[in-house]
Amino acid sequence: MIAGLAIVDVATVEVFAQARSGWSGFFTLATLVATVAAAIRLATPYLIAAVGESVGQRSGVLNLGVDGVMLLGAFGAYYTTVETGQPWYGLLVGLGIGMVMGLVYAFITVTLHAEQGISGIGIYLFGLGFSDLLFRQLVGTPRPILGFDGIFDFTLPEGRLEIEYPDLYNHSLVIYLAFLLVPAVTLLVNRTTFGLNIRAVGETPQAADSLGVSVARTRYGTILIGNTLAGAAGAVLALEKGIFIQNMTNGMGFIAVALVYFGAWRPLGVLAGSLLFSLVTAAVLQWKTLGILSGAAAQLTEMAPAAVTIIALVVVTHRIGAPAALTRPFRRGAEH
Repeated sequence: MIAGLAIVDVATVEVFAQARSGWSGFFTLATLVATVAAAIRLATPYLIAAVGESVGQRSGVLNLGVDGVMLLGAFGAYYTTVETGQPWYGLLVGLGIGMVMGLVYAFITVTLHAEQGISGIGIYLFGLGFSDLLFRQLVGTPRPILGFDGIFDFTLPEGRLEIEYPDLYNHSLVIYLAFLLVPAVTLLVNRTTFGLNIRAVGETPQAADSLGVSVARTRYGTILIGNTLAGAAGAVLALEKGIFIQNMTNGMGFIAVALVYFGAWRPLGVLAGSLLFSLVTAAVLQWKTLGILSGAAAQLTEMAPAAVTIIALVVVTHRIGAPAALTRPFRRGAEH
């Protein structure tokens, strides 16, 4: 018994020593910068999809099919890049697939007045199954592809002072464009006539209709924006990873929908939520790499990003209400 206790004590001491060494390695400038750089890359697909979904929800349309559209966009971009070797062509195909799925979803929910939650789940299941089928039929075995290069990927002449921590800023152009979506969509919603229509339709569609605003046309437009960006998010995910596998989003679309609530239906809040979620994810990955977490503890902390998002989501949604007409189909002359 004493020998057994001695073994346990030695093992415990070794675990704590490894963790202490890992923590000291984590709190170095190089590791912290690498974590932030990884968080920026991880946040990009969430940000693109969630910003697009926020536009749709501001007009009163909830799309739970974001994940399925992302999967279709990811496969379209991947397969196009495999065949052409051009990632920009792949991104364009992802955008096109998202637009087509947007038309389908708009027809189902706006024209046919179908229940949005059920329709969204249907789109998700279709995207999950069809992307898997296309992958098995057209590709079969995963093949790596070349994605986008960093726009600041250059080599300084000998003797010149090297720039430290290039991973912090040397991202691909699409990542910078994704972050530019935040001010662009903010201006669209808050400073344009179309944005005024979006907000009016999302709050009081009957009143907006009585003033001559086309509720159907406005919602068609926002659904197209949201799904096109969802397709782009999937394309960026596949191109940044350089591979496609079945169900590679692993629920990212549903997290994107949650981030819209977290961000209080505002692009800047969505950006904050995306970065928070991805920073926690990147930190957990670093802790595993450094040996700070192992075994059951490592498995439990995989839930940390989702747990943080849920807690923040509960806090935010208690303070700020959703658009009044969210999930409600509009029928002219009907009272809601």
